[in-house]
Formats: sequence, structure tokens, C-alpha cells
Amino acid sequence: MFNDLSSPLDFLASRRSGRPRDMIDPGPETAELQRILEISARTPDHGKLAPWRFVIVGKDQREALAEILHTAYRIDKDQPGRLEIEAIEQFAHQAPTLIVALHSPKESSKVPLWEQELSTGAACFNLLAAAHAHGYVGGWLTGWAAYSDAVRDVFGAAPEKIAGFIFLGTAGAELKERPRPDYDAVVSEWTAR
Repeated sequence: MFNDLSSPLDFLASRRSGRPRDMIDPGPETAELQRILEISARTPDHGKLAPWRFVIVGKDQREALAEILHTAYRIDKDQPGRLEIEAIEQFAHQAPTLIVALHSPKESSKVPLWEQELSTGAACFNLLAAAHAHGYVGGWLTGWAAYSDAVRDVFGAAPEKIAGFIFLGTAGAELKERPRPDYDAVVSEWTAR
């Protein structure tokens, strides 16, 4: 996809998030996914700590993930409704490719935890940009499952946290531009007094 754009800036300006429920096959093949994840690791990382890691959930593991999500959801909500159950099922099975991004802090490091969290976010964005460069659409979701210790414990252990569920695939619906912040609302010039 990048080759179809006239400049790297056009490429960056064209990236859009896709809704995972709208993603269809194909998703990245094994070699493409490896390259996408290698690129995501090329992120700012004070101290070279790699305070993040990625877990690929294969299509053959989605039903097991759905069961884990159902069990974890019932920890806090004893009697989930039909729509909640359907949403959990859809979440586990949407998009061709699912990657669980984990923030994996190195607490013994002198690098502040906040900087490690920022690096995790940057790695997730690099993953989305690399997927876009390969011609795929990506969606980064959190929701209740990202904050569930029961779900986190399936993929890692404290002090790790789920930074998000990153879904990749082919756009099955038109990607629409969303409202962006007004430049003047988010950018200012500092002047010493």
C-alpha cells in the first residue's frame, strides 16, 4: 500500500483505524506478521528495555479465548445478558489476526515506569503503521477484558498489563475519516516570561 502513495507523509496521513468486526480475510501471512512485529519493535525505548511484548492468538485458538472471556466476565457479573454474551463471542472471533499487546514493565530499571508505558504505546502504534504499510487495516481495542486480571493472567502475570487487543485484516467496509482535533486546540508555542 505504501508504494501507491506519493510520499511517506501521505502514507502517515492515510492511516485509519478499522473496526475489527468489519475486517475480513486475508490477514497477514506468517512472514508478513513477523515483519510487522519486527517493525513494531523499532520504537523509542529508553534504556533498551523492551517493556512490551506481543502474543499472537491464532484462529484455531479463538474459541478457547471466547471461553476464557466468558469465564472472566462472570467474575464480576454473575448473570450476563444475551447481548453481553454475544458481544464477548464476537470480540473473540472478529478479524483474521489478533495480537494481544502486553505492557511488560521492568520495575528494577532506573527508567521511570511512565516512560516504559509510553514505549509500549509507541510499539502498538508502530504495529498498526507496519500493518498499514503491508496493506492491512488494524484496530486497537481495550474494553473490560484489557483490565481483567483473569484475562491478563492467561497471557502474562502481574505487573504486566494488557495494553490492548490489536486486530488486523482486510477492510470489509469503507474506512471513514473520523473527526480529528483542531490544530490550535492541541498545539501551542511556549514563550518564556
